[in-house]
Amino acid sequence: MTLWLVGALVLLAVAALSAVHRVPPLARAVPAGVVVAVVLAAELLGLVPVAPSTALRVLGTTAVVAIGVLAGSAVTGAVLGVAMREGVERGQHGGILVTRADEPVVERRRPEVLRGGAAIGFLERFAVIGAVLVGRLEIVAAVVAVKGLGRFSELDSAEARERFIVGTLTSTCWAGLAAWTAIGLPH
Repeated sequence: MTLWLVGALVLLAVAALSAVHRVPPLARAVPAGVVVAVVLAAELLGLVPVAPSTALRVLGTTAVVAIGVLAGSAVTGAVLGVAMREGVERGQHGGILVTRADEPVVERRRPEVLRGGAAIGFLERFAVIGAVLVGRLEIVAAVVAVKGLGRFSELDSAEARERFIVGTLTSTCWAGLAAWTAIGLPH
């Protein structure tokens, strides 16, 4: 019982830390990645005991879902920080500033695109984890398709396309890893 309670509290604490945006993304992502890797390795090695009660099983699953949804922003931010070109400038509202190549040089403006990515990411990860937990993987495809269609008009620059693809794949993979971890928790 103590192991399950301590494990759930550690997962919840790391999920809360990953939501503190004053801390750089990499510093928020590493603890989340380590904790999820440890839990997953313990599950694969059969070291996680069966949940002593339904309440602790629900708490453990909720903690894994929380780290999947909340820490996904930190993980995605860290990967984007490594993957993005140096010329990509962040906008005031969380998007990126791009130059429209189809406008004359004198009139080029730098609109901010891909705004609201953090909120969309939370919803995306929540939907992906939920879909996996209920065994409806086709929902994952629908989530990615809706996200792509919703962002289509903003994907006319190479920078926006690259950021969208890297961000979406990272966020979806992180959510899938968290869902896999939650499924593996012994009953």
